[in-house]
Amino acid sequence: MSRPAVQLRPFREADLDLLYRGATDPAFSTPFEWFGFKSPDAVRRRWDEDGFLDKDPHYLVVAEDDGGAVGYVMWREPERGGFGNWEIGALLGPEHRGRGIGTAAQRLLVEHLFATTTAHRIWAGTESENLAEQKSLEKCGFRREGLLRGAVFRDGRWRDSFIYGMLRETGTRP
Repeated sequence: MSRPAVQLRPFREADLDLLYRGATDPAFSTPFEWFGFKSPDAVRRRWDEDGFLDKDPHYLVVAEDDGGAVGYVMWREPERGGFGNWEIGALLGPEHRGRGIGTAAQRLLVEHLFATTTAHRIWAGTESENLAEQKSLEKCGFRREGLLRGAVFRDGRWRDSFIYGMLRETGTRP
């Protein structure tokens, strides 16, 4: 099976609909990423401020070969003692899932961070029930490092989460 042709690029104004959907439409991010409504105005303010590039969390568009936006990736450096310890995440529109796009996008993001930042360790968390994301992270070279019991509150209850990590010296290289 060939890998999908995917690229990461900065947001354009026309791409803001992706973030608006993520902020206002539960169907966009369910079943695992819906944590309640967010202000679309806050999305717009952040776009006007720095285009999602200059401060945490940082965002890039996941685009197919034709440049069409299908989702986004994010990264941030944790607040406490996290120097060189970057967290990543990805969210695709539901109509674009299940084709390997998320795996390709996360692989590109890891390569980008190792090439352009002081990241020593990159990690991602995912709910214990999110088998597709676990498989995606493992395909990218991440290792499951542990279970966080009751770490995520979503849909009215606490849920377990797995932590996956990758070190620079053992990770994917561009």
